Amino acid sequence: MSDFDNTNSGALHKNDRKSTPTQPDYKGDAAPVCVHCGAKQDFWLSAWIKTARSGKKWMSIAFQAKDDPREKQAQKPSDIDYDDDIPF
Repeated sequence: MSDFDNTNSGALHKNDRKSTPTQPDYKGDAAPVCVHCGAKQDFWLSAWIKTARSGKKWMSIAFQAKDDPREKQAQKPSDIDYDDDIPF
C-alpha cells in the first residue's frame, strides 16, 4: 500500500485511448475534502482542450463521483424472477 495521501489533490493524464472527438483529451482522478462536513470523496476527472474565438487554448473539466449510482447498471428484465406465488 502506498503512503501517498492524495487528499485535496488530483492528476490528469493524456487519454491515449481517445477514439472519437467527444471523448476527453485528458482523464484522471481527484480526492477533495468537503469544507463543510470534512468528508472526502473520490472523483473521476475528464478534461477537453478547447480553443476560444480569440485563438487562446483553454481546458474544460468535468467531475464525476466514483461511486455515482448512474454508472451502476440497472437490473435487466431477464434477471427478474416473476414466479412469486402471488394469489391474484
